[in-house]
Amino acid sequence: MKNFILLSLSLILVIGSSQNVQAQTPSTEIQNMLEERDQEIKTLLGPKGSEYTDQQRNKLKDIINGVIDFKAMATYALGDTYSTLDEATQVEFVELFATIVRDQSLNKLDIYRADVSYKSIDVNADKARVETLAVLDEVRTPLYYTMKKEDGEWVITDMIIDDVSTAESYNKQFQRIINKRGFDALMSSLRKRAARG
Repeated sequence: MKNFILLSLSLILVIGSSQNVQAQTPSTEIQNMLEERDQEIKTLLGPKGSEYTDQQRNKLKDIINGVIDFKAMATYALGDTYSTLDEATQVEFVELFATIVRDQSLNKLDIYRADVSYKSIDVNADKARVETLAVLDEVRTPLYYTMKKEDGEWVITDMIIDDVSTAESYNKQFQRIINKRGFDALMSSLRKRAARG
């Protein structure tokens, strides 16, 4: 009888261990993380037409942007110019970039009410590409994430919405300003945009 109980316990542990291993595959880990984030945002958003306090808006901003690697996105957005800057300017540029993206993320809150389905999650070592489909008011919008694993956590390095890459879009804007008016003019413009909030 004792042996039977031990065998049963062993099987339960093995099955549990197997399920845990399965639950921790990179694809599942990424999908769980994005789904939890999505649910947390929807819970905070509440029903359509809700009013939000500054505290709630700041919390939404933190959740929406908490998984974005702003340094990676900002570096790509600035292109070759980034490596020519001194460290202090690089830090300021990334901070300004993050502030602007974070502020813009609350411009259209309704988009976070979309139903999101996961089409594919392709993982290659510490990088991943996630294909999703967001549906809101019968409008279907393909949304892709490029991600990387950093310090044990998956972070978003770019978002492609309707075939438009966020990092590339900023890169084109920034290069136009740099080519016409120089890098100092770009920084001046970013400081003003970030200050407007």
